This record gives sequence, structure tokens and C-alpha cells, in this order.
Amino acid sequence: MSIQNLEPTVVWKNFYALTQIPRPSHHEEKVIEHLYNWGVSHGFETIKEGTGNLHNVIIRVPATPGMENRKGVILQGHMDMVPQKTSDSTHDFLKDPISAYVDGEWVTADRTTLGADNGIGLSLAMAALEDPSVKHGPIEVLATYTEETGMDGANNLAPGVLKGDILLNLDSEEEGELCVGCAGGLDVVATFKYNKNKTPEGSNGLKVTVKGLQGGHSGMDISLYRANANKVMARMLLPVMEVFGVKVVSFTGGSLRNAIPFEAEAELVLPAENVEVVVKNIENIFKEIRAEFAESDPSAALFVEEVPAASRYIQNGVMLRAVKSLLACPSNVIRMSQTMEGLTETSINMAIVRTEKGKIMIKSLMRSAVDTAKAALAQRVRCIFELAGADSVEFSGGYSGWTPKLDTEINKVCLDQYQKVYGKPMKIMATHGGLECAIMGAKYPNWEMVSIGPTIKYPHSPDERVNVASVARTWEYLKAILANIPVK
Repeated sequence: MSIQNLEPTVVWKNFYALTQIPRPSHHEEKVIEHLYNWGVSHGFETIKEGTGNLHNVIIRVPATPGMENRKGVILQGHMDMVPQKTSDSTHDFLKDPISAYVDGEWVTADRTTLGADNGIGLSLAMAALEDPSVKHGPIEVLATYTEETGMDGANNLAPGVLKGDILLNLDSEEEGELCVGCAGGLDVVATFKYNKNKTPEGSNGLKVTVKGLQGGHSGMDISLYRANANKVMARMLLPVMEVFGVKVVSFTGGSLRNAIPFEAEAELVLPAENVEVVVKNIENIFKEIRAEFAESDPSAALFVEEVPAASRYIQNGVMLRAVKSLLACPSNVIRMSQTMEGLTETSINMAIVRTEKGKIMIKSLMRSAVDTAKAALAQRVRCIFELAGADSVEFSGGYSGWTPKLDTEINKVCLDQYQKVYGKPMKIMATHGGLECAIMGAKYPNWEMVSIGPTIKYPHSPDERVNVASVARTWEYLKAILANIPVK
């Protein structure tokens, strides 16, 4: 069955259209035009907000008859998606549509991310505008750009552009949870500069690849303690570098700041007489790691193959210090919340390692619901890399968290309507993921804000999927919320 034929079709047809448009972060030009033209073709007031090549898209519709006295609602989601794929996929995220298909109770994609994060949220918002049966007060749909790699659209949103009183973010990923707060974030890049040395005569080459790890969203999935491909690779490299004269030609791991890395690759050179013992050591270490992560990463796989020896390798002293720093720097949950059971308060994800153009770059994303805890973690990370001799440790993209407010009118509406639609209480929670609410709420301090959404599993990974029945229920719930927005 095509996803266009799923119910409710008013939602799924919009999502299908989004899957046909390449829209990785920083490359949203086509989806911006799609959303703009969609709004204009429906006769809605539609604007592109912002300057430069990328814009937020705002679509406004007036209240349905009899609802003119209700508070204005902003239905908000982001238009970009995380471009992750398996190593055997030839998908080009800049050109190819997503191959989405129905897999039992779920919609997923062929070896790539699906883009349900946050395409399904935008599709729900679009459906609310075009379905004449939906009763609502004044609505604005806000589609932001480049959320996944820095929340650029939210950061560049101008104060005073939006007229509504309530922000209903549609970027949550667990049906039945009312999100009223989120973590703040901070990026860090540690850099080691290196020269290359000539490979000695009689050297052999090896390529070591780690694949099959679960990966996942660095906010939502960090508490699942999955293996990090960069840490796994460093753990295998250090002993053989120290004992058997192994030198590193290149190290590549991870691809996105907010995704737990599920693959890593290193090219090595080493004395020919040590090849057999080095391979055996690497395999033994990986076997231990695989046993440790048997539950979270059952498909973990190691590939070691002989390759022609590269003519030059990275300065051994620099690479050794970098590998030690990879092992010393945390990449996991730092502290669980003391106020909300089961919520991660502070974490760090060692997302990307690259060796190119004379630099070893290690990129991590820190998150915390507590600004002072985030600052303390930043200090800890800086000290680790400085003690390891990094040439620079730079922080960027910092933003504060969204502090929960539990006594708002929209909270009451959402809780009451959930009880009526589902026949059971709704869970109030905060997320360790980053939501644009934190940034936009600082610009519009009068807003009441909540976040909802259908169940999405494994976002930011090629296993991403969205539950079909959950989308249908969330659609009914969204309509109930809009019909019961408080009066001004």
C-alpha cells in the first residue's frame, strides 16, 4: 500500500509530498518553495520570513465561524530532516526522494532516515488548515529551517512577526506525552593539528571498519547507553598503537552532531610482521565490546581488511594524544534529572571525528536542562582536551533550555482533551532533546507553549519509523485541542 492511501489521507498525502522533496539541513530551498506554493494555492496568507537563501515559512488562516474570539495558535514544526543512510545505500539526499513504505503497523524508509522527524508534524499542521471540518480560532503555521544542525530558523525568527498566543509544537516523538520543557545545548570542537610522516619500508596497510551499531538521536536515545562508533574505534586503536607500532592514516566516524555515530572507519599502517597479531588483538577487543553491548547493539559488526600501505601517516604522537582524549572524554549520560523521574538532565555525545587537511577534529554536542550543569560539563571537556594537548577547544551554538510551566491554560486544554479522546490520563514530561520552543519562547515571552506528536522510533537513524495508528489518533487529538482553545 502507498502511504498516500493511509488514513487520515489529508495528513498522509502531505507527508508523501514532503518525502518527494530533498530537504536535508542547509538545503531546504525546494521544500520552502513547496510550502510557500502550497499555502498560496489554497488561498492562505503566506509569507517567507527572514533574509538570505533560506527562510521560515508562515501560513495564516482566519478562525472558522464562531471561533473568532479564541486565542491565536501557532502550529510549529521544522522542514529539514536528518540525512542518514546505511553504508550500502546509494541514496543522494540532495537529489533523490525518500523511498517510504508501509511495514506492518509502521511507515519506514529504504535504508535511510524517513523524515517523519519533523515532516509528520508539518503534515498534521497543513491538514489542520485545509480540512474544512476542523474547528479552530486564528491559526498560523510556522515551518522553520535547519533545525537539526543548529536551530537556525528559530534563532533567526524575528520578534513580533507572529500574532498568536499559544505555540503548539508538533515535534514530539511519543504519543501520550505532553512535553512542557526541554534541554539546552552547546557544541564543542576540539582540534589537534598534525603533520604527516613517511611510511617506513616494509609496512602493510589495514582498513578497520565498525558497522551495524544502533546509533539514534543523541537526545532521545542517549539514555539507552548504545555503543558509540568513535569510542569503539578508539578503544581498539589505543593498545595496538602503543604496543605494535600501528600508525593511523585516517579516522572517520559519525556524520551529524545530534546523532549517535553508528559507523566508523580507520586506515592504518604497521610493520608487516605485526599484521597477524594486530588483527587478532583488534578482533579480541571488538569481541569484548560486542559482548558488553549485546543488548543495545546486537548487530554490531567489525571488518578488517588488508589494503595497500599509504605513503604517509598522521604524526604518531599527535594521533596518540587524540585517541587518548577520545577515550577520556565522556559520551553518555552525565546525570539524570532530580525532579522528573526517568529524564536525562545532562549528557554529551561524541558525534564526529575527522582527520583531514592537517587537523584531527572531534565534535561533540552537550545537552542539559540546567545551564550551570551544562557549563560545568563544558569546563570538564575543555580540561580533558587541553590536558591532551589539543591546539584549540571551541564552543558554539549554545542555547538555554525551556523551563516547564505547569499551570497554563493550554496545558489544561491538552490534558482534558486527551482524557476525552483516549479515555486515560496524559503524561506530562520534559525532553532531553532540543526543541525550538526554548529559543522562540525567549523572543515571545507571552506565549504558552506545549509540544505533542505521534510515536516515532529511531529518529536520526536509517531505522526511523512512525506508527500509522498513532498518526491517526494524534490527528483526532489535534482537532480536539484546536476546537477547545480558550477565549482571549
